[in-house]
Amino acid sequence: MSGTGNEERAFREAIHLFDDANSADPNTVVIDNKPIPYELFYAQRLTEWVERLSPSASPALLLAARCQHICRWMIPRGSYPMTRAGYLKWRTDLKQFHAQKSGEILSESGCSPDLIARVQELNLKRNLGQDPELQTLEDALCLVTLQYQLSDLVRKTNPDKMVSILQKTWKKMSAQARDEAMRLSYPENQKRLLSRALSGGPSAESK
Repeated sequence: MSGTGNEERAFREAIHLFDDANSADPNTVVIDNKPIPYELFYAQRLTEWVERLSPSASPALLLAARCQHICRWMIPRGSYPMTRAGYLKWRTDLKQFHAQKSGEILSESGCSPDLIARVQELNLKRNLGQDPELQTLEDALCLVTLQYQLSDLVRKTNPDKMVSILQKTWKKMSAQARDEAMRLSYPENQKRLLSRALSGGPSAESK
């Protein structure tokens, strides 16, 4: 990150506080036989993908990646009706929660109002399809799903529904992100599902 000393300190402090907040996640993922708070792991992997896709990523984009799912466990999916409408309401409320929480932490860190507003704009996914930085963030979100979350999704999802999910994920991604996705290593069952999805095979929605 380039900028004045104060901007640099504020950026580093925000990253530290985002990680500190996500360290409170009671859900964990085991890495090298060590449990790590899930949202901390997720935020760090999301940041890595943003840096890989955009080596000159702006401070706002890097901060948005680090806080995109900040304290997500505080609003569990099960607290909303298990319907399509309930799911959409949950997703909308999550985005608002993440934007509010990130704004509080960024302000505490000494970040400028303009930077805070930009991070929150990315949190809320405004102008998707028109904002290049938001596309990079969306690409990173999709790649984290494919690299780190796909096994769990496949395990608990009907294969036809999984094909539909993969098709929707692929549609969201830029050509650059699709190239990166094809370079990832997948188990055979995931390769078959991905092949079906990319070949335009039947999805759950078409049945």
